[in-house]
Amino acid sequence: MSDVAVHLRDRDEVEAIRAAAQVVARTLQLMHREVRPGVTTIELDRLAEEFIRSHGGRPSFKGYRGFPASICSSVNDQVVHGIPGPRELREGDIVGIDVGVELEGYHGDAAWTFPVGEVSEQAQRLLKVTREALDRGIAQARPGGRIGDISHAVQSHVEAAGFSVVRELVGHGIGREMHEEPQVPNYGAPGRGPRLMVGQVLAIEPMVNIGGAEVVTGSDGWTIATRDGSLSAHFEHTVAVGGTGPVILSDPDGLSG
Repeated sequence: MSDVAVHLRDRDEVEAIRAAAQVVARTLQLMHREVRPGVTTIELDRLAEEFIRSHGGRPSFKGYRGFPASICSSVNDQVVHGIPGPRELREGDIVGIDVGVELEGYHGDAAWTFPVGEVSEQAQRLLKVTREALDRGIAQARPGGRIGDISHAVQSHVEAAGFSVVRELVGHGIGREMHEEPQVPNYGAPGRGPRLMVGQVLAIEPMVNIGGAEVVTGSDGWTIATRDGSLSAHFEHTVAVGGTGPVILSDPDGLSG
């Protein structure tokens, strides 16, 4: 992987992205309170959109390349990009909620996978490992490092646990646009890829399957699911590369699960 053009944000721009990412984080806190057996994903979408707009933001996903909703809600074997609808969440499900917000011209992006009621030990372990992989990837977002350091930290932790990382989908830079360079894969070798520099802002987002890494796209053209039907989890933060290390701009403050 060769070096690619990236945006370096000054302090004011990083704070603008943080403001958008904080609306994302608070929306996810709302989702954490509302996820329960019996709630439909379209209800969650409505609540999220109302919350985002009441805080001066715009749902980044709504209308993006024709996506019809404000959040992505991906249940069980669905990896990402699930479209909210009449589906009721059931006891024992897991649901990944991905939220993007544009606020005053800057975007924030984060995701969390929530348990619905009591979930299996296997599902609990998947959530734990995926969240740990996110933490390990974020820890590598340091000036002078390489994107591959993040990728390797995620992949090595996930595969040591016996799970697999999705390879067809990646994290990304974020700022004025929701998706910017560089791409942030969840697999790779350390010391490879674009160099990390102060002022870069990245969306780091491990997508982890209990079974194989292969995924398929649903008939709606959006929903990505595991090919083998195994459970999948997705966690994401918007992270700035600071002078002394990573700064999580979408700090969840109170999320759990």
